[in-house]
Amino acid sequence: MNHILITGAKGQLGNCLRDLAAEYQEKYTFFYTDVEELDITDAAAIENFVTSHDIDVIINAAAYTAVDRAEDDVETAFKLNRDAVRNVAEVARKHHIYVVHISTDYVFSGEACHPYQEDTPIAPISVYGKSKAEGETALFESGCNATLIRTSWLYSEYGHNFVKTMLKLGSERDLVTVVSDQIGGPTYAGDLAEAVLRAVEANINREGVQVYHFANEGCISWYDFAEAIMELSGNKCHVKPIFTGEYPAKAPRPAYSVFNLSKIKQELSIEIPYWRKSLELIINRLQR
Repeated sequence: MNHILITGAKGQLGNCLRDLAAEYQEKYTFFYTDVEELDITDAAAIENFVTSHDIDVIINAAAYTAVDRAEDDVETAFKLNRDAVRNVAEVARKHHIYVVHISTDYVFSGEACHPYQEDTPIAPISVYGKSKAEGETALFESGCNATLIRTSWLYSEYGHNFVKTMLKLGSERDLVTVVSDQIGGPTYAGDLAEAVLRAVEANINREGVQVYHFANEGCISWYDFAEAIMELSGNKCHVKPIFTGEYPAKAPRPAYSVFNLSKIKQELSIEIPYWRKSLELIINRLQR
């Protein structure tokens, strides 16, 4: 039975992995940590944890994700998104531990006009994106065996995310404004969690770093996403489309964040739900 360490266990993906654990209890023993239990910016702490718990796999779901705040809090963003990844990867290589690391659409410039493939050159345009890109580089350079999964527009019933924000604003206001010129793919963290565990099963004995893109099927704008949230929740709040330049954000966002999902579907033999199907599922759960 493999022992799996999950870092960032209090985040959206970490919580969704916890929800799936019962389905895998005959195969894996899970150890859930967040910063209180394990500081992954401390390499010695990671080494002590993995050796004392006989860890076979590390799922690194920990990250600095405050995109706008990162523009000013550069040191912390790089400490968590680059240096901590290097620590995890180097300890994993030393102790022959398999790593699954989560990255982001923000490593791309957003200037493409067709879905991003795994081998498309990265070109981040924000501090957050650059910190995640350098985390990817640290993973590759470590020499550990790993799966790198890039995802986009993550939401769930946990934590802070766009869906929960829109539901809250929709209950408080008659009108919300949402950008309509940023296109991407929403990702339900529960669907991502299933892909992560499938990647562990499929790749744990493979060498090198396997790279995949994962989001729910389909691509939309943030405006389309907000409209669907209001519709599926029965909310009468009006959604007004605006351009990116009209929205006061400190960090630049990729204008286009659509992934080509062919590789992960073929190699891991998974069916990815359409974005609206997963969104409806989560809204129903949140409204119970």
